[in-house]
Amino acid sequence: MDSSQVVELSRNAIVVTLTVAAPILITAIAVGLVVSLLQAMTQIQDQTISFVPKIVAMLAAMLYALPWALDRIVTYSSELIRNIPNTL
Repeated sequence: MDSSQVVELSRNAIVVTLTVAAPILITAIAVGLVVSLLQAMTQIQDQTISFVPKIVAMLAAMLYALPWALDRIVTYSSELIRNIPNTL
């Protein structure tokens, strides 16, 4: 296994990780922005208020995206395992 194969495997792993995590992170950013806007409009400056809506929204996004995320992870893992003889 040469260095180009290691770089390619690492790049693919990072891309799959970011792709799977993106829906949850985007949901957290959107909910945090909405809660921050509501806090600014009502002038409530408690930093702990944003945690519960973010956690609930992230859990809902994770449950919604779970079948897709598992499919992506299983596809990547099966390709990785199938290519083991070619990399050795």
